[in-house]
Amino acid sequence: MPTEDAQIDAAALRRAFVLRRVHSLSGVVPIGAFLVEHLWTNSTALAGKASFDRAVDGIQALPALPLVETLFIFAPLVFHATYGLAIARQGSANVNAYPTGRNWSYLMQRVSGVVTLLFIVGHLYEYRVQKAFFGMPAGAFYDTLAAHLSSTYAGIPWIALGYLLGLLSTCFHLANGLGTFCITWGLTSSKAARKRASWAFAGLGAFLFFLGTNTVMYFATGSALFVQEAKTSKVPCSSSSSSLPLPPSPQN
Repeated sequence: MPTEDAQIDAAALRRAFVLRRVHSLSGVVPIGAFLVEHLWTNSTALAGKASFDRAVDGIQALPALPLVETLFIFAPLVFHATYGLAIARQGSANVNAYPTGRNWSYLMQRVSGVVTLLFIVGHLYEYRVQKAFFGMPAGAFYDTLAAHLSSTYAGIPWIALGYLLGLLSTCFHLANGLGTFCITWGLTSSKAARKRASWAFAGLGAFLFFLGTNTVMYFATGSALFVQEAKTSKVPCSSSSSSLPLPPSPQN
């Protein structure tokens, strides 16, 4: 008969196993899926304010949106972030003694997780918190994004640069996490399969980073890599020393 301590240890191991599986799954569905949708929706700004507002209005019109967001976005995000921080505190990459690719990947996944969490918290405060508690209408998202991302201090667009760093961290965290997800769930059992998956997820991460970067560039400068529109207006940013042009709205 197993001892009471052995039974407690076995229960703790089963609980840790389940939590790690749920943590891994939550990073892909729904959080990863939401990230892809969110970046794609924001990229509608490349077609102008009217296009962006239509996309945002379509989301805002979804039935029971606050409940859906709470259950399928915010709750999984809180769990994934909280348990991820606990895992990061327990683990050790030890890249100084063992500078292998796997150890570096493990370390960068933890570092990018913290950076991504800070970026998400700041982004949520900028828009979701302002909308929920301070009356910011969804129709103000476009103009607010343009004003913030185009603002500069001492000639440097700090907020836009912060967004680019946050995007890089977020896209890396998702892409690298997808590779770990496939290993954890037994989807890539061979070395060749893991290599193919790594390249595929790296491509996905690069695409998402490009999509987000293109959108940030548009909000910050009024132009993007593959979308060019004539600049029609400029707005000063009252909270900074100077401002870049506001992305133009389409003309009727």
